[in-house]
Amino acid sequence: MSKQWDEREKSLENEYFHRKEQELILKLRAQRAEKENAAASIMHCPKCDGTLVMHTFEDVQIDRCNKCTGIWLDPLELELLVLKRQQNDGWVLRLWKHITGE
Repeated sequence: MSKQWDEREKSLENEYFHRKEQELILKLRAQRAEKENAAASIMHCPKCDGTLVMHTFEDVQIDRCNKCTGIWLDPLELELLVLKRQQNDGWVLRLWKHITGE
């Protein structure tokens, strides 16, 4: 009976370690996926190899390079800034009118 008991103990031990290994594999995969998602969300400057950092200007989110200090606007961001400045007929509004043909 002790031989059967030893084999049963080994079997239970193998099952335990197999389960622990599977849990560890799942945890490592989740950590890797989290790191990949974080790396994918970093935007790089189109002009240089810097990283774009979000800033708020007049309640509009704009991107600014941490290396060349370039400012990058999405079309909607530019339009929002122009709409905010319509009372003041400055260079931004004139540029927008020129671009859109208004």
